[in-house]
Amino acid sequence: MRLQLLCVSRRPAAWAADATDEYLKRLQGRLDLKVRELPPAQGVANATQQREREADAVFKAHPERALLVALDERGKAWSTAELANELAEWQQEGRDVTLVIGGAEGLDPRVRERAERVWSLSRLTLPHQMVRVIVVEQIYRAWSMLNRHPYHRA
Repeated sequence: MRLQLLCVSRRPAAWAADATDEYLKRLQGRLDLKVRELPPAQGVANATQQREREADAVFKAHPERALLVALDERGKAWSTAELANELAEWQQEGRDVTLVIGGAEGLDPRVRERAERVWSLSRLTLPHQMVRVIVVEQIYRAWSMLNRHPYHRA
């Protein structure tokens, strides 16, 4: 199973890249997680067009048989234990997983409709770069729970 986190964004700030890289380094050799930037749509007339073009880029980057998980405030909030259960299920199925963080204008409705899971980190609007770090950290924490690693102490 491979995990891919697609982020519709420009290159992250140094602090976000450093934090993300720290958790990716901890997962190295344990869980195959890649973070990939998809550039925001340029030269569009409005936010709807921007979301549509970005959705097209997401669908192009998303492997056909992989499970699609959209991050959206309208989704289901998972506890860390619930995320660990999802991760265990994904590993058991052996299916690749693509998680998607939308751009500045949010996700196109087609992404949410096509997603098999819609995950909400919070009802708050969070900074895009912080979401990237939180998602990667929570995947690492879920992995640590499943493997009885001392990182997660609850």
